[in-house]
Amino acid sequence: MNSAVQLPLDLAELRIDASGGTLVRRTVLPSGVRILTEQVPGSQSATVGFWVAVGSRDEQPVTYGSTHFLEHLLFKGTSTRSALDIAVAFDSVGGEHNALTAKEHTCYYAKVRDQDVEMAVRVLADMFASSTLDADDFESERGVILEELAMADDDPGDVAGERFFEAVFGDHPLGRPIGGNPDSISAVTRDAVWQHYRSNYGPRDLVITVAGALDHDRIVEVASQALAAAGWELDLAARPVERRDPRHDLIERGSPLAIVTRPLEQVNLYLGVAGLAAADERRPALTVLNSVLGGGMSSRLFQEIREKRGYAYSVYSFASSYSDAGIVGLYAGCSPKRAADVAELMLAEFRRLGAAGISDEELVRARGQLGGASALALEDSDTRMSRLGRSELTLGEFADLDETLRRIDAVTVDEVRVLAAELADRPLSLAAVGPVEAAAFAGLDGEPAAA
Repeated sequence: MNSAVQLPLDLAELRIDASGGTLVRRTVLPSGVRILTEQVPGSQSATVGFWVAVGSRDEQPVTYGSTHFLEHLLFKGTSTRSALDIAVAFDSVGGEHNALTAKEHTCYYAKVRDQDVEMAVRVLADMFASSTLDADDFESERGVILEELAMADDDPGDVAGERFFEAVFGDHPLGRPIGGNPDSISAVTRDAVWQHYRSNYGPRDLVITVAGALDHDRIVEVASQALAAAGWELDLAARPVERRDPRHDLIERGSPLAIVTRPLEQVNLYLGVAGLAAADERRPALTVLNSVLGGGMSSRLFQEIREKRGYAYSVYSFASSYSDAGIVGLYAGCSPKRAADVAELMLAEFRRLGAAGISDEELVRARGQLGGASALALEDSDTRMSRLGRSELTLGEFADLDETLRRIDAVTVDEVRVLAAELADRPLSLAAVGPVEAAAFAGLDGEPAAA
């Protein structure tokens, strides 16, 4: 494979000979169901994922948290399987099963041995297509989710992360907590979640991805049988739902400072700016930039804050991208007396990157780090399964390891410098949780330094 392969919604069959000798196939059923597989030579297990392009950003004000609520409920039973039946199906074969709700998608997944792949497809199909959302189960799970939210609220890192996203994204839907809040979860009704389920979990919405030891034609056959058994009419012609509009939204910053004062031993500190959308052509340059800034033990943040000064144990940077927006963040956990100093050092490194860019040596090191990390990640079928899902739902193209490395190797020092300067000029937000007041960051006004 010499370049990325496009994934048109109206193309029924597609075959890709990918790097490492893997075979990627894609089938779009007449009903709109999309099935993507990656057959990996020598593998003795597989990971199966059932996806919908619906996340927390798609909720209405009266249903905040309902997407995550629904994720929980699909494990509670179907018309033919109880919650215990679902758990036993995977536990009895040593499999793993779980789900995740994100800002733009939800995924139900399982990892099993090769001989149990068909079972995993059948059980996940039943959960996805014919869950009952029993009223009693709904109320008991409401309590579970409230406990989950309480647990997250006891974690200062989680709280700081949520405040950071709110500060950067403001009123944009991406700034909302994925799980909702205690008030919204306490208020949401079973009818509202049921309507959310019926509106967004249909053939046109479903993407099935499987990676590892598999036979594509058999996966298509088994999935079709299981969905039909769950009551879906797969003979009705329908086009898959359109992907999200990739045009970048204008992000209005929520606030320069978001401080939550708590009696803790550490301050959890985030600062950053709006980033790049997933399909932005500068994403490879951003990946290199992030690697140099805070992507490893040789990164600038790690060396400057932890190694040279011993001000923090955990310090790093990250870059998250969505269909039409993104975020770039820097994180450190430090003692309260060091919070202002650490924030200043983080900001200084971020702006130094924008002013002077990176060196040739840093570029070479970043390429090596990213190339090795990408190759190692693909040793896991979970990563390959997730790559298929993101390719289909968000990007509309599939890029194998060779293409990924080609894009990274094509990044230049000048491209990183220009992008870093643009990011450093964007409105900055800082979020902190711990025994600290806003006055501690009085010198960090959230605006770029004067030239």
